[in-house]
Amino acid sequence: MKDAGCQRERAKILSVMQSAIGRTRSLTDYVDPARAVALHGALGCDGRPPGEGDELPPFWHHIYFWEPVRPEETGKDGHPKTGAFIPELGLPKRMWAGGQVKFGRSVKIGEPACKSTVISGIERKAGRSGPLAFVHLKHLYSQHGDLAIEETQTLVYRSAEPESPRRKIPPAPYGETVAISRSFNSSMLFRFSALTFNGHRIHYDADYCRAFEGYPSQVVHGPLLALLLANLARSSMGSLNSFTYRAIAPLFANEEAEFCFRGSDGVSDSWVRGPNGRLCMSALAE
Repeated sequence: MKDAGCQRERAKILSVMQSAIGRTRSLTDYVDPARAVALHGALGCDGRPPGEGDELPPFWHHIYFWEPVRPEETGKDGHPKTGAFIPELGLPKRMWAGGQVKFGRSVKIGEPACKSTVISGIERKAGRSGPLAFVHLKHLYSQHGDLAIEETQTLVYRSAEPESPRRKIPPAPYGETVAISRSFNSSMLFRFSALTFNGHRIHYDADYCRAFEGYPSQVVHGPLLALLLANLARSSMGSLNSFTYRAIAPLFANEEAEFCFRGSDGVSDSWVRGPNGRLCMSALAE
């Protein structure tokens, strides 16, 4: 009887997954100069902050296109509950795994833009800590009808069990031509959460991280690491056509990390090297 119940549950989840593939939605937002100024200050960038009419720097589109929902429509992870656009997969914890961004025409600050999203695929796999579901999203960002950014994104959903500390984390490479050291205190993480409308407690509640996630402290946002790597690549290469990244291991609040770049012939690789040499994120830019 128990096996039969499990089979029915698996069949139900499979049906939900299949029916969600191809689901679309669109959001429109004003590329507010005030948010760009706020991010410029939060990151500690040098020079004049970008303003109205300027080009939005790479990856900064993540501070726009919020999904504000009512409290009862918010999941325990601070994101909109699954079961609406993202289907309910029986796995409550969401993680950002990686993705790719292709840059076309520039997004201008101070003008409206549109984001269209389609669920391009869903996979369910077995991991060390239990079942995992990979949700693949494709986002198209346009302004005045012209495509500006094409982005693919992979989200991972897993069970409520804390992540296994026995997972082997690969070491980060060396041989970089540029390395910038950074650390992120709780104030910085809170400000980035506010700018991205991210209510996930792993980024601002250290007690929650220790008690329910098995982490020693707050987790630095994956998109924040990717944004900084993308901007490092652009400043080193002069321009950026595409940026592919993958989250490997978490970086925690107040840990010092090195943002590394190595490139030649218009192609570069970059990575975040955490304490003890662990690889936190890897990326490829063209």
